[in-house]
Amino acid sequence: MHINLNADLGESFGAWRMGNDAALLATIDSANVACGFHGGDPTVMAETVRLAREAGVSLGAHPSFPDLQGFGRRAMRLSADELAAVVIYQIGALMGMALSQGAQVTHVKPHGAMNNMACEDAAMAATIADAVRAVDPALILLAPALSKLAQAGRAAGLRVADEVFADRAYTDDGNLVPRGQPGAVLESSDACLAHVLRMLDRGGIVSASGRVLPTSFHSICVHGDNAHAVATAAALRAGLLAAGHRLSSLPDLLG
Repeated sequence: MHINLNADLGESFGAWRMGNDAALLATIDSANVACGFHGGDPTVMAETVRLAREAGVSLGAHPSFPDLQGFGRRAMRLSADELAAVVIYQIGALMGMALSQGAQVTHVKPHGAMNNMACEDAAMAATIADAVRAVDPALILLAPALSKLAQAGRAAGLRVADEVFADRAYTDDGNLVPRGQPGAVLESSDACLAHVLRMLDRGGIVSASGRVLPTSFHSICVHGDNAHAVATAAALRAGLLAAGHRLSSLPDLLG
């Protein structure tokens, strides 16, 4: 397969540090950069853009609910107008940082609770997709495979990259197992690689119970805040290449 490896980066802010972005950028193809609402700040955003540009990694905005204290993982109920404004504001912030350094934002991937809720809420998904299109219809929407968010992106005329998660377990209906449940997060690089290779081999999402939900997918995500994120990304890259897969950025993949 021709496939993409992405990770969530730029989630430090102020004196608080999260992840090892420089090391992750050596192994991934596309970066989803926090835009200040769940993590990140202007200085961190600028530095992450610089590092990604130097590494030849494509840039994506990673908008979230305005929930810095909860890391964007708490559900919020926003009106359609407010949700659209929140998404547009964050995309614009990263675009400004990128333009100042001669770089370009080429995709958008919602973060955390916003992403999870939009996977199941068609109206919310449509609002997000329309907001992305309003900023730039050429942007790629990176959305979970088999989700209402992916469906809404296509309905809005966006290019959609369907995503699976290397380090998260799935329910039988194709959603992520909630983080509070045992086994929701895969705890080793070996387990993550086995999970991804199993999905590739079986042609779809494989749930924690072993159910296969047939689907194609374009991109594999590693969460940058996991303790083993760097080792997992390196193991995935090596394992995918060894299995004969081709890796590239989202713009190269989708043309």
